[in-house]
Amino acid sequence: MTQTRLSIGSMLIFALAIGLGGYFTFAAVQGDYGLFRRAQIHAEETALVAERDRLKAELSALQNRTHRLSDAFLDLDLLDEQVRDVLGYIRADEIVIR
Repeated sequence: MTQTRLSIGSMLIFALAIGLGGYFTFAAVQGDYGLFRRAQIHAEETALVAERDRLKAELSALQNRTHRLSDAFLDLDLLDEQVRDVLGYIRADEIVIR
């Protein structure tokens, strides 16, 4: 049987290959384009989509209230509610409890 010995050059090449493999594995998991960053971006996307949907609903409600108070379509109940809320108006036959 022959016994082969690894030379220093072979050991350096092997160590370099192990080091590069470790570096690329680390970059694939934790780098700017890695798996953890992708999961973080996905979570941010989900949060932003939820916020966008909430803002769309709020905008729709505000557009509805604006339309109901416009000259073309006047909702007297909403107008009365706004007068009471903003100006603090009450009728003479009402009692206010705070």
